[in-house]
Amino acid sequence: MSGFARAWRQYKLGRWFLLLIVLILLALPVIQKFTPDSKLVTNSLLFSFTQLFMLITLASNWNLTGGFTGYVDFGHAVFFGLGAYGTGIVMAKAGWPFVPALIIGAVVAVLFALLIGSATLRLKGPYFSISMLGTFVAMREIIRVLKPLTGGGTGLTLPPYLNRPLFYYVTLIMTILVVLFVWWLIKRTEFGTTLIAIREDEIGAEMRGINTTLHKITIFMIGAFLTGIVGGLWAYQNTFIDPDVVFFESRTVELVMMVMLGGLGTVAGPVIGATLIYWLRDVLWANLLQFHLIAQGIILILIVLFVPEGIVGTLGDDSGTSLGRLWNRYFGAPAADDSTAEEVEVSA
Repeated sequence: MSGFARAWRQYKLGRWFLLLIVLILLALPVIQKFTPDSKLVTNSLLFSFTQLFMLITLASNWNLTGGFTGYVDFGHAVFFGLGAYGTGIVMAKAGWPFVPALIIGAVVAVLFALLIGSATLRLKGPYFSISMLGTFVAMREIIRVLKPLTGGGTGLTLPPYLNRPLFYYVTLIMTILVVLFVWWLIKRTEFGTTLIAIREDEIGAEMRGINTTLHKITIFMIGAFLTGIVGGLWAYQNTFIDPDVVFFESRTVELVMMVMLGGLGTVAGPVIGATLIYWLRDVLWANLLQFHLIAQGIILILIVLFVPEGIVGTLGDDSGTSLGRLWNRYFGAPAADDSTAEEVEVSA
């Protein structure tokens, strides 16, 4: 089998496999509805998948700036918090319904991204990362101080609404749409190609007449909007928010771990990394309750040392790691034989 035929067959199998997974996920609430006494599909399982879908969406959003544009953002969770508080304040204080409040929360995150991105995205490397981390910490304290509006340290209580299947389907559809959007943006648009050019050589992109600042701010705002949507959904499902719960430092660290494990700057990387880290985190919490943060730190160090390209990058044909070369040696596409090479030379 030629290399092209093998790749095409793997591509088709991959598409059918993804379709099968999506159909199974879509069927889980239906199975629960018709088998309410079953222990296989419970509300707890639907809730776990809902949290997983949110994490995949957040990781994909972070990857837009941190992976494809090359600006590692240690304060990305600030948009999650603004989306949650924007939605919560409008619902709890003004009595708005959920959908308009969710849009308001996302718009608040976008406006803040425009404001802070216009300043921080002119910085490069660790200076941008540190400035965003400072922004995250400062915003948490601002939310705490604005007690008449935000409730301060006592938090806000949203109107309760418990419907696990609905939240499950909403987050699942959102995740699918976000992943497809990222794939289309990066693989099928000139804008996505420009983002990768900025990551590889920003000065060179500027010399070619590309307005790099505009592109960076635009993708920053897109990521903020999608992250704000997730924050609003999380707040409504949780029915209670406070600064310490919403502006949680380890949330951004976990997003970085997820994207790095799956593959920085890839479409499938955040999906794979978020899935593995989420279930692994549950295992660590269940067995290493007092030391789970230490275990997560060790995992992050191991990722950097042994899987720097992530799972997707390591298993790729052009992997530069020893683990990737070992994988491709035993599981990669077979090299063309001598007769094929001679035919290529003759045709050339």
